[in-house]
Amino acid sequence: MDRLLDEARTGPRYLDRAEIAQLVVDAIQYGESELHHYVLHAFVVMANHVHLLVTPHVPVPNLLRSLKGITAKRANQALGRTGKPFWQDESYDRLVRDESEFRRIHAYIEDHPVRTGLVAAPEDYAWSSASLRRAAQGAGPRSRGTAPPALAVAQVHKPTEAEEEGHEAH
Repeated sequence: MDRLLDEARTGPRYLDRAEIAQLVVDAIQYGESELHHYVLHAFVVMANHVHLLVTPHVPVPNLLRSLKGITAKRANQALGRTGKPFWQDESYDRLVRDESEFRRIHAYIEDHPVRTGLVAAPEDYAWSSASLRRAAQGAGPRSRGTAPPALAVAQVHKPTEAEEEGHEAH
């Protein structure tokens, strides 16, 4: 699924815009620090999808509805769009069952911008937990210890009719 998203040449790539990516990062952090919906272990905001690794404190549909709702509203305002969906209705999520799977998913998420050729090191990608860790002046990885039950969630954009017809959106 990630390979298809990363290789997509059509469809919305709104998260490629710094102001949109940053508002998603801010909302992800707010969901942890203020709403206490989850413990955030790792995230990355890519051009057309987002990866999260969280330990939820509320039902996953509730935390996704909150995160997707506020980011859609703010992103659509920034883009001058009204009444149009920003996110797909569905998301891909999976339960993380053990420590080795947790470490593998954590690394997968933070290394994603490196694998796609965007940066040389995970910390160099501005819209990721790896970058935030570096910004915190070398603080250790967040919650790399015993973590299950955690949830890995990927979310992608919903294309508009024009985008579905093959017109690229930037």
